[in-house]
Amino acid sequence: MQFKHARAALSAVFDDPNLVSTAGLVPVMRLAQAVGLSELAQRRLSVPTDKGANAGAKVVSLVAGMVAGADSIDDMNLLLHGGIGKLFGAVYAPSTLGSFLRSFRFGHVRQLDAVAARFLAGLSARAPVVDRTGEDEFTFVDIDDTIVEVHGHAKQGAEFGYSGVRGLNALLATVSTATSAPVILAQRLRRGAAGSPRGAARLVGDALASLRRLEGERARGPLSPRSATTRGRASNTPMRSSTRARRRGPRTQKSPRCRSPPSRPGRRLTACPDGLSSGASRS
Repeated sequence: MQFKHARAALSAVFDDPNLVSTAGLVPVMRLAQAVGLSELAQRRLSVPTDKGANAGAKVVSLVAGMVAGADSIDDMNLLLHGGIGKLFGAVYAPSTLGSFLRSFRFGHVRQLDAVAARFLAGLSARAPVVDRTGEDEFTFVDIDDTIVEVHGHAKQGAEFGYSGVRGLNALLATVSTATSAPVILAQRLRRGAAGSPRGAARLVGDALASLRRLEGERARGPLSPRSATTRGRASNTPMRSSTRARRRGPRTQKSPRCRSPPSRPGRRLTACPDGLSSGASRS
């Protein structure tokens, strides 16, 4: 047996109307419906023109496609194969979803952040995702960034980052305890060449607010922030201050310096009050 000299064009299509290739979507999307993902997105998103119509159903379609393995707009076509239409309604074509996403601005991304935070809180109400056995157990909040490789010369924001790979920079904030696996609290997608600290302050504030919303009345006990640049050093010190104080960040005080009186340039300052070091003296 041998191949023919002329290679035939082959293509595989899953078009059996009584079968689905992604049966695992059924329990996942049933859980999303029970928590109210579609209602949250419909109420929070305000994408203009007809492109933003039925925003809740379009967000659910995008989530279903990503759960099934889609990583591009064209891949969303997998939701139209086989018997998917018999299981789910309001499934949108890739072109419709692409027009919806291209209408987004940064404000709409922030609206999606609000949807994600409240959806995570809804999931936690059904099954706690951050579990602490006692009030003295530490909750670790990790902040780190990574480069997501992308392809195509027209990809918006694609640049060479610190890893030498052309892609987009994703900043992630995760939470974990000794008895629970890491859970993503907040995320931000940035241009590939963005510095690691860019936007980190706001992301930390969002992550801590989401954490307090998850824990509710159980929001007690020490927090330990960790970052990629300070992990394992002083950043592992417990934080017990309020959320407002953490958002403002640590306060630093400048040490005053003693200077010679300007009235007498030749006069030398011989002592500083309270043991402060003097500045450059004149002879």
